[in-house]
Amino acid sequence: MKKKLTIFLLTCLCLPLLAQTDIHPKGSLPWPRSLQAALDTILMTPLLETTQLGLMVYDLTADTTLYTYGHRQRLRPASTMKLLTAITALDRLGSDYQLKTTLYYTGRVENGTLHGNLHCVGSMDPMFDSRDMASFVSKVRHQGIDTIRGSILIDLSFKDDNLLGEGWCWDDDNPVLTPLLYDGKDIFVGQLERELQRDGVVITNEAVSYPLSSMHHVASRGHSVAEVLERMMKESDNLYAEALFYNIGAAADRPATARLAAGQIRRMIQNVGLQPGDYRIADGSGLSLYNYVSAELEVRMLRHAWQHADLFRQLNIVLPVAGVDGTLKTRMKKTAAERNVHAKTGSLSGISSLAGFCTAPNGHVLCFAIINQGVSRMSDGRQFQDQVCEAMCKY
Repeated sequence: MKKKLTIFLLTCLCLPLLAQTDIHPKGSLPWPRSLQAALDTILMTPLLETTQLGLMVYDLTADTTLYTYGHRQRLRPASTMKLLTAITALDRLGSDYQLKTTLYYTGRVENGTLHGNLHCVGSMDPMFDSRDMASFVSKVRHQGIDTIRGSILIDLSFKDDNLLGEGWCWDDDNPVLTPLLYDGKDIFVGQLERELQRDGVVITNEAVSYPLSSMHHVASRGHSVAEVLERMMKESDNLYAEALFYNIGAAADRPATARLAAGQIRRMIQNVGLQPGDYRIADGSGLSLYNYVSAELEVRMLRHAWQHADLFRQLNIVLPVAGVDGTLKTRMKKTAAERNVHAKTGSLSGISSLAGFCTAPNGHVLCFAIINQGVSRMSDGRQFQDQVCEAMCKY
């Protein structure tokens, strides 16, 4: 009788403890424990035996951390660095800020002849193309000019004279960082001269000098931060990212430098509650091997965007959408993450990364950052990231 009573009492004491134990399959667990259990399972992968991982999942709706693994490790972000650049540009410059290219002349126009020079002033607009050039030629002709007794001169004072970023590999297909661009290339003056001549304008290329104080405006063409962000984020265009990076720097002082631009991003890091000295910001695109950030930093920046409605709206519409467009067009198709995940991809030798937003099954908006470092095959990192995203959207 005593033995039966003892067993009964032990059972009564243990039942509450058993009820609190996660012995159910993860699909039947309450949220977010179901998600956390799913992520625990995903992280059992052999991939983490030979590679590093920085992972953080944050519930923006509840303003709380849901899951972390190595989230404070300093890792190379690859192109998720563009998130820091985009958020800083939207915060510091605003979506309507224009990256302009402007044409002036010095001297005087008499009987169709410009006795002076054309001056081209650039602020690193990566979108300046044939339509913009045609507008420049039309505006020159509108001034009544058919002959230029002088030269086409360029003003490159917008930025320093470094044509490559700090820590870029010499054998990569790197963009040229010049203030005057045509179709993303350093061929502006030659193209302008050819287009003018094609339209019947004679250029003598004489050496003439007129004071810059006598400049007359001919034309300006520009593109907004919002326009630049579209290609920069959807297609991960490095030149577009560097153009915004240097414009961020130019907002502080001129000539713009990488140091000035990095200083602006460091101010943002401080604003989101982290220590700028804990990270290294070398460029705006993520091409540099000198960039070091953490998953926690990327999540804090995404949280900052979420907390500022207009900034979030501008950022969210330019992020690639899983299974739909940009660099995520072919990923996560026919899963719960398709059309749900809006995120920036990253790919660099040994690095695969993904950071952005999604909506959980309970309607909560999440942000996340995943950095896989030391991967020998990009597909391993992408597969891991896709599994994490599918779990966030499913459990």
